Amino acid sequence: MAEKKDNGLQTVARNKKAYHDYYVLESFEAGIELFGTEVKSVRQGKVNLKDAWCSIEKGEIYVNGMHISPYEFGNIFNRDPMRKRRLLMHKREINRLYGQLKQQGLTLIPLSAYFNRGRLKIQVGLCKGKKNYDKRESIARKDAEREAARELRSRNNY
Repeated sequence: MAEKKDNGLQTVARNKKAYHDYYVLESFEAGIELFGTEVKSVRQGKVNLKDAWCSIEKGEIYVNGMHISPYEFGNIFNRDPMRKRRLLMHKREINRLYGQLKQQGLTLIPLSAYFNRGRLKIQVGLCKGKKNYDKRESIARKDAEREAARELRSRNNY
């Protein structure tokens, strides 16, 4: 199920792999166009953003590779779980993002999905890919921080 936050947001899914594979330069909030059974499935937390990415086609932005499992009590109204879904953003934001994608070679990656006042929102990140040595460096830094925290906890216990 989804986790509740105290500021009215209910997080449904996070894309942890995006933070491992990319540098997130900027993030945006976008609505998403869904059908009824998809919303019910999302409310149950059956969303996977792991291999998702966004594309801009004909002035509209779409999320590809986002998996929403079919609603178990739905019938013929269930949609394809991997279909391309349209994101809802202002035209000027989409045009600005399109320019940055083409000029700087960046990508758009969905970072998280959450409910804000009953409406599903997608946090989209403008990202730059990491090299393998960057990934190893960030893993080593996280391991060192984890070791330091573990050592500090063990010293405080005595």
